[in-house]
Amino acid sequence: MPYVLPATVLAVALISLALSPNAGKNDSFFRGHNINGQAPGLLMLVFSQVTTWIFARSLMNAAILGYYYGLWGTLAYATYYLSFLTGGLIIDSLRFRHNCNSVQDFLRQRFGTVGTRCYNLVIGVRLISEVFANLLVFGLLFGAAGSQQYIGAIAAFSLLTLFYAGRGGLHASLRTDVFQMGLFLAVLLTLVALMLGHSEFSTTDFLFKPFEFSDPGVVLIAVALLQVISYPMHDPVMMDRGFIADRKTTQRSFLHASWISVFCIILFGLLGVFAGAHAQSGEAMNAVLTRLLGEVPMLLFSFALVISAMSTLDSTLSSAAKLIVSDMKLGVESVANGRKVMVLFMLAGLVMIYLGPNDLFSAVAVSGTASMYLTPVILFSLWGGRIDIPVWSYLVAFIVALAGAGLYFTETAGYLHLMEPLFGTVHKYNKLLVICLAVLAVGCGAFALGMQLSRKKIANVVYSAGDA
Repeated sequence: MPYVLPATVLAVALISLALSPNAGKNDSFFRGHNINGQAPGLLMLVFSQVTTWIFARSLMNAAILGYYYGLWGTLAYATYYLSFLTGGLIIDSLRFRHNCNSVQDFLRQRFGTVGTRCYNLVIGVRLISEVFANLLVFGLLFGAAGSQQYIGAIAAFSLLTLFYAGRGGLHASLRTDVFQMGLFLAVLLTLVALMLGHSEFSTTDFLFKPFEFSDPGVVLIAVALLQVISYPMHDPVMMDRGFIADRKTTQRSFLHASWISVFCIILFGLLGVFAGAHAQSGEAMNAVLTRLLGEVPMLLFSFALVISAMSTLDSTLSSAAKLIVSDMKLGVESVANGRKVMVLFMLAGLVMIYLGPNDLFSAVAVSGTASMYLTPVILFSLWGGRIDIPVWSYLVAFIVALAGAGLYFTETAGYLHLMEPLFGTVHKYNKLLVICLAVLAVGCGAFALGMQLSRKKIANVVYSAGDA
């Protein structure tokens, strides 16, 4: 039994390697085209969108939130997957209204180099955090943090994934995503069937936590709804997949990816809700599930996390290569340079592993809060079409969002205790909601003020010209 999971991981890695053709051309490595120069079809794009956004971290978060906060915790995490709907609208506007080939192109047009540098900083940190989070979850499946099994599993997983991701780039990632998504669906449906057929299962288990507006799960739904506008724009993995197929295929892929991913996250999260409804005092979620379902189903549970980690990690590395080489143009666009970037990002993720942070949802919350500086960009500039927003408005939104993300991190880590005496909020998700509302208000306010001042400036120039 101890060797079943490692053997299965090795088998999946070898099959993924066999499905990864060596990318000899830039279009294949950076833009996902096949050897004939063709873009991916609808099924490949949908499965790739879903499996790369259902991170190992996401599955754990959905289950853990369900375990502690019931159905409302799982629904809160599933709400983030409405980002596919807003992401599809963002992509369509970027490509077909503003004729841009990337988010960076649009920000450069509106806010110059300041716009792209701020954005690249945020998504660079996000990509490194995704490498870190998936390595962390994978390592914990094999041993306690810091143990030899933990370190060895992370090292082996890093090398295997880096090898096949570096071999084929984005095209390899797309091909392996289809295979990995098929496996994931089979495992997920098996686990759900085992839960539904369990003698202790009852539909009332899903409501063991009643709906209350003050409940952390319900508060987190409100937070997710605030962040869902900007969240997709700061995720390069999602954005990259919006620029590689025709308009109709892209629109349909985002629509289908939304409902499929919400469905998958809720199903997996219900395992956590089931465990929470039958937990004994002080019992951990995995211990409850093992007691209820047995060891073999828990192997499947771990296998689902492994598949998600693998599919997300190769896509993250592909997006990192495109960001540094193609979008930031920090080197000649070549497959060799793309592979070097992958190695560097993998090393950065490994460094984060050994620095010690291990709160998986905090990484999502901090990243989502930082991304909220893009909300006024989307509302005013992208969808609103305003071209008169000054750079200082953009910088105010950016600085406030980063400050909000930093405040949440320091509050939840126990370094600061500013919010409780000021607002009377105790739970970390209540604090997060207050921070998100403040970031959104200040950012949108800065854009509205900048727009008004620009109008007055233009009006004064016209008036002065008329006098002359």
